[in-house]
Amino acid sequence: MSITDGDLFGILAALAILLGSANLFARMFKRFRHPPVIGEILGGLLLGPTLFGMFAPEAQAWLFPRTGAVASGLGLVGQIGMLLLMFLAGAEMRTVFSRHDGRMVGMIAVAGIVVPLAGGVLFTWSLDGSGLIGPANDSTALGLVLISSLAVTSIPVIARIMLDLGIMQTVFARVVLSVAVLEDIVLNVLLAVALGMVSHAKQDAFGLSTVLQLSSTTESIAYHTLASIGFLLLVYGVSKVRRPTRRLVSDRAADQVAIRIVLTLGVAASCVLLGLAPIFGAFAVGLLTDLPRTGSESMTVIRSFASGFFIPIYFAIVGLKLDLVHGFALWFTIGFILLACALKIVGVFVGARLAGSPAQNAINLAVAMNARGGPGIVMATLAFDAGIVSQQLFTTLILTAIATSLLAGSWLERALARGQLMPKATESDPALVSSAS
Repeated sequence: MSITDGDLFGILAALAILLGSANLFARMFKRFRHPPVIGEILGGLLLGPTLFGMFAPEAQAWLFPRTGAVASGLGLVGQIGMLLLMFLAGAEMRTVFSRHDGRMVGMIAVAGIVVPLAGGVLFTWSLDGSGLIGPANDSTALGLVLISSLAVTSIPVIARIMLDLGIMQTVFARVVLSVAVLEDIVLNVLLAVALGMVSHAKQDAFGLSTVLQLSSTTESIAYHTLASIGFLLLVYGVSKVRRPTRRLVSDRAADQVAIRIVLTLGVAASCVLLGLAPIFGAFAVGLLTDLPRTGSESMTVIRSFASGFFIPIYFAIVGLKLDLVHGFALWFTIGFILLACALKIVGVFVGARLAGSPAQNAINLAVAMNARGGPGIVMATLAFDAGIVSQQLFTTLILTAIATSLLAGSWLERALARGQLMPKATESDPALVSSAS
């Protein structure tokens, strides 16, 4: 398949403009100590139907068409960016997870998932989903996405916030990130199940789940749950077979980068074959595999080129899809954000208090873990592309991820200024970082 010079010009021009806009606003947000990812989304939002399309609809449609070679080119770069993002997220989880504070981490993780899950189930049952459900018309998948979106915590966003505040080496940071690891593993399985349930309904459906012709919702849920868990266990088992892989891995950073990318793309492709979401494979590779004789240099290289090009393009495309003029319900969005904050904060607060954390610190933990950031945005994007959620709900989920991330950053910065966080805490502290009272 070949593309014309006009198509090539359109792809390159769209990529250059998107990347430039995303980088400009990301630097601006970073300067004011806000998550750069929000700036990247804003960079795409301004180029989409919300602003550019409102004042110059024909020019916007010509530069960023919804179909054709240019749309396919942007979509491919965005998909690679999403896979690399999930790979890096998985790798970050592996490095931050700690076995210390097991009781605290376990209780917060359970309460932080159970309360939003229960609230999400009640919310889904009582909701008129006619304006929220997407073209796939699967209410069960919609419910799973809503529940996951209410419970998710963003490891990249909250880690960056704590790094900027100088509290990354504290027990507070360690517990927040350890809980987030456990939560996101569970929620990624739920997301994989939701995406798998609607994949067979597509006209171009592909994979084992399509071949099996799963006829009922129960069969679909059972298959995709077992396939997701089994896939994680399989990747984990293969990752422990070190002797054969030692012969394949050289000490050159370029070779190590190539092998990591090959694994990420190959495992993601195998997920598609099984009828699972490809991001689940990229996440599993990052979380469970660690090549022998690999230092930090190869990961630094991958993180640099991914965060410099592919990932900003992905988040800019997210902003490009937002339509705050035609696909935005103000009062529903405000209500959903308040509900999401209440469920997550209450869940984490209860878990922290049951584990013996002081009240003020339990509040700080709860607000920190309320940040949904990148994972919340990825969930919304995947659900929208799969036809699970409508344009209106997609916009609401993205704005929820942005609002909760901004809230977490502002809250922790003020808590540190008031002396409620202790940056010099050590692993030997018998209690979690307590309030300075």
